[in-house]
Amino acid sequence: MGSELKVGDIMTKKVVVVPLGETIAEVARLMKKFSIGSIIVVESAASKHAKGIITERDIVHKILAKNRDPYNMKVEEIMSKPLRVVRPDTSIEDAAKAMRENKVKRLPVVNEQNELIGVLSEGDIMKIFPVVVDLIEERSAMG
Repeated sequence: MGSELKVGDIMTKKVVVVPLGETIAEVARLMKKFSIGSIIVVESAASKHAKGIITERDIVHKILAKNRDPYNMKVEEIMSKPLRVVRPDTSIEDAAKAMRENKVKRLPVVNEQNELIGVLSEGDIMKIFPVVVDLIEERSAMG
């Protein structure tokens, strides 16, 4: 596509996180409170080092469908890991390709110290899609 947009330009900067050791019930409560479909698991309450991700799908498939107790289960028991991450200077095209290849809808964004600084979702990419189409049309009209 050739767009100059980078992951850092469109990522969601306010990321809801939970520390290792938190219960799945708390994850579900936070998902409802913030109307989100995933939560990043970090090393500790003070740490920004992402360790995994839990999605609504994880809760349904790994807990509810198996009749397990979300009040006594810890996040590390069901979180998806290793975490696929991108850097803020990654192109949108490369991030979208990584999502497709890894069959994920969200990519945590980390800095050089591997600290969580945002998350990129398919929704974030779709919001800028009209901008990308406009860029392509402008370039083809110039050519």
